[in-house]
Amino acid sequence: MSKYKQQSHVVWKCDYHVVWCLKYRFRILTGIVKDLVDHDVRMLCERKGCDVEELNVQVDHIHLLASIPPRISVSDLMETLNGKLAIKLFKSYPQLKQKPYWGNHYWSRGYFVNTVGVNEEMIQRYVQYQEEQDKKEETKSQSFTLFD
Repeated sequence: MSKYKQQSHVVWKCDYHVVWCLKYRFRILTGIVKDLVDHDVRMLCERKGCDVEELNVQVDHIHLLASIPPRISVSDLMETLNGKLAIKLFKSYPQLKQKPYWGNHYWSRGYFVNTVGVNEEMIQRYVQYQEEQDKKEETKSQSFTLFD
């Protein structure tokens, strides 16, 4: 039962794989912006009582594998993450409010969430190595030409 967590009246294991994207998939999550987002996602999850198992910040989207207590809904966590991150990023980098970027919207409206059960190790590896796979596919698509 070591994978299970407990509080005064509940024993639980609620792991979720969450993916969310930047509005218009702008590719700006690099360098210090990526580090800031990585740090703040971990800090905000800790503040909400969630454990980050894996986090992969890519240039235009984020993969998060987190253990979320049953008292917190996934939508509440995403509302906190999206809101707080957008406010901090717009304050830190005011040029993001100008064209060709968003105005006052930073994240896409939706997100993907999947419960993690028996295949936890597989999803953990997927989150860890997703960026490498994306780079391989991108180089393949760039090397493809119509007329060889």
